Parts: sequence; structure tokens; C-alpha cells
Amino acid sequence: MDLNGFTSQMTSNARRIRALVEGVSDEQACWKPDSASWSILEVINHLYDEEREDFRVRLDFTLHRPGQPWPGIDPEGWVTERAYNQRRLEESLRNFLAAREESLGWLRDLAEPDWEAGYEAPFGRIRAGDLLVSWVGHDLMHMRQLVELQWAYLVDQVEPYGVRYAGVW
Repeated sequence: MDLNGFTSQMTSNARRIRALVEGVSDEQACWKPDSASWSILEVINHLYDEEREDFRVRLDFTLHRPGQPWPGIDPEGWVTERAYNQRRLEESLRNFLAAREESLGWLRDLAEPDWEAGYEAPFGRIRAGDLLVSWVGHDLMHMRQLVELQWAYLVDQVEPYGVRYAGVW
């Protein structure tokens, strides 16, 4: 397990996430392509809460508190319960970036972590190494989501014109 490589990627991912939302208007930040989708603002606040309450916490429990149950989370419920779409994008982004820096510091301070340490989750055994690489993968999934939201907003806003000349999405 290359912890330095993964923390480097997480640092780069945070910069990429920031770049994907810089310059987004308040209107676009709250916009959703449909009622089942999340907005850019909801994605950023989800990343913030996952940073603080999911990945770092659960990795810590797996590495340092074997056998103790993970604290509960409700990522989908938090979107409405915590009113993500009522927040400000700039502040939400700052919160996520600060939480990421805290996570990176915590990860860099780990002394010889046992990446094979496991937790018996309801969906099956998961190892500390699985959690770390899933954390990186989670970033990538939401970066893709942010790009898709940018595309959908563009398509929605340019009617009656179209983007077909750009190529097949």
C-alpha cells in the first residue's frame, strides 16, 4: 500500500474538485437536472460530511478500535436533513478543503498502519486498505458527477441551441 501515493492523489483530487466548482454561480450551484439528482452544492457538502464523518472516522475505528461498531451515517438523508442546498458554495468548498487537509495530516501521521485490519460490516468484511482506496475512488466518482452536472446545466441553459457539434456525451 503506497500511502504517500494515495495522499498525493487525495491532495490533487481536492484541487480538482475546487477547480470544478470555481466560478459557479449561486443559481448553478443549486440547480438540479431533475428531482432525483443532487446539485453541485449538495455534492460539495456531501464530500465535506463524508470527509469528517465517514472515511476518516471509519478508517480510524478499523485501524485503532478493532471490534467497536462504526458510528452510523446517513449520507443520502443528510442532503435534505442538513439542508445542503440552502448553504453557500464558497463556504461549503472551504469547509471541505479544510476537512481534507485535516484528513491528509491524520493519514500522514499514521505509524505503520495495518492495511489488512478488518471490520465486519453488514455488507461483509472490509479492510483498512479497502477503505483508503475507496476514499480515493469516492473523490473520482463525485468529480465525474460534478462534470456531468456542469454538462447538464450547459445543455439546459443554451436552449434553443444545442451542443451536438461538441460530440457525443
